Amino acid sequence: MIEHLHPRIIENKDWATALFVLTFAVVAMTKSAYETRFSEFSKLIFSDKYAKIYRDNSHMKSSFTVGLFFVQVISFAFFILLTLNMYDKASKTDYVLFIQIATFLLYFILAKYLVEKIVAAAFNIDDFVELFNLQKVTYRTYIGVLILPINAILFYYDNIPTIVPLATIGISLCISLYSYFISIKTYQNVIIGKLFYFILYLCALEIAPYYFLYYWITKGSA
Repeated sequence: MIEHLHPRIIENKDWATALFVLTFAVVAMTKSAYETRFSEFSKLIFSDKYAKIYRDNSHMKSSFTVGLFFVQVISFAFFILLTLNMYDKASKTDYVLFIQIATFLLYFILAKYLVEKIVAAAFNIDDFVELFNLQKVTYRTYIGVLILPINAILFYYDNIPTIVPLATIGISLCISLYSYFISIKTYQNVIIGKLFYFILYLCALEIAPYYFLYYWITKGSA
């Protein structure tokens, strides 16, 4: 007599494993190729030495920045997906949703960067915005690399307390605020000379986009 068989649902984690291996490999290769620079980069939260040394605009398009930008996008996309999973809003093995999140992040960051360049040209603060963007990219990349191992833990282990992603978000926000403090401190002479444009720039391109993004996400999940 043949019993009724229930199909066993196996979550496909291969795509995530491959991405984790790839991103950790990129970090390892970057560390190997830029040993001194990566060493200073790893101390970013404790010292602003890296920000002072690598403050030239040419570093924005270096292989160091581009490689870790890839890691940043993958890391943030994983974190968003895993946070949604912890609140039962999505499955952590949903690779289609992961691709959608990663694509959205990529377009959001690049679109915001292009708009900033246009606004900077209109306000005649191109040089300052380029330097300011480099500072933001540096600290944002640092956060992305920092939460990469946390993503691996959240993905492969179940029953992780919800305080973990909340604490990670809190720490990331603190690092972001610290980066703004360092940027303002570093370029205070330029900012004072163009204070009105700087405030307008912050309101239009640093506060408004994230406010509307938060409003869109919370409204969509309501």
